[in-house]
Amino acid sequence: MQGPTRVPRTRISTLLADPAVNTDLRVAGWVRTRRSGKKVSFVELNDGSTLDNLQLVIDHGMISDEVLKQVTTGAALIADGLLVKSQGKEQAVELQVRTLELTGPADAESYPLQKKAHTLEFFRDQAHLRPRTNTFAAVLRIRHGLAFAVHEFFHRRGFFHLHAPILTGSDAEGSGEMFQVTTLKQSAVPMTSAGEVDYAQDFFKRKTHLTVSGQLEAELVALGLGEVYTFGPTFRAENSNTTRHLAEFWMIEPEMAFYDIADNMALAEEFLKHLVRVALDNHANDLAFLEKTYDQGLTAKLRAVLETPFVRLDYTEAVDILQASGKPFEFAVQWGIDLQSEHERYLVEEHFQKPVI
Repeated sequence: MQGPTRVPRTRISTLLADPAVNTDLRVAGWVRTRRSGKKVSFVELNDGSTLDNLQLVIDHGMISDEVLKQVTTGAALIADGLLVKSQGKEQAVELQVRTLELTGPADAESYPLQKKAHTLEFFRDQAHLRPRTNTFAAVLRIRHGLAFAVHEFFHRRGFFHLHAPILTGSDAEGSGEMFQVTTLKQSAVPMTSAGEVDYAQDFFKRKTHLTVSGQLEAELVALGLGEVYTFGPTFRAENSNTTRHLAEFWMIEPEMAFYDIADNMALAEEFLKHLVRVALDNHANDLAFLEKTYDQGLTAKLRAVLETPFVRLDYTEAVDILQASGKPFEFAVQWGIDLQSEHERYLVEEHFQKPVI
């Protein structure tokens, strides 16, 4: 005997992109807010698939009081109902709830996230709830889209993806300070007769670190496969607490045999524009939120990158421009120095007002 037909869950992003009005649907997610009247409650539900919430309309006569009192901010629930055009102005559609299953109650008094602004600093102590916020959810969705776009870009151009080692004995051309990995007991580190650490007793029989780069492995594989790229975790142990330094991050490193510098610059420009195009085309709502909240003009800056040819500039010309600028740079400009961030920013933001290679 066949059982009752189970209605599959519909993601809120799918539902809002193409609303099937007057259709029975099942949704699941976490309660953002709830407004209650005498007979009806309005719940803003979010399932993480989109920045937008879905409004649930709950008739108090159809749901038990025991369940209703637990429908508070942070609660996880599954709702079945009829999708209809909304009578309110804030949303196009809403779900008239028939049945409601509470899968994760939340204590309304102690749940940390309420309907107010929270600082990013606040989430240092509430890390497990970061994905429930608009900011972190938007960043994670964009990051996912861009990670997929990285592989898509290189795959379409015949590159091969390489998983470079995370544990390594190489310092990758001195790219940065390294985190050491060892199985030696720190309370009793074995020493040689010369007074040095006896790594012969360690797991790998030698000094080992977390990688700072997959570059060396990519270079040697490129000499057999032609065009390869790495895209994986890398680690830097510099004790520098700035926005330009991370202890752990994912790095993209293409290596190509038979490329010259012009080929390399063309690939870099094409790659960056591909990622920007994916972000603008597929994550407009998330970018709009980040622009409104954190970075005014973000979308315009991204479109400028997409629509503007990158400047190709040799080192000597860059130094000449900087010296002629009259800017009081913190680091003096003379031929032979490594250009600093302030020099690069002047070239990009003030002199050319476009990306520069």
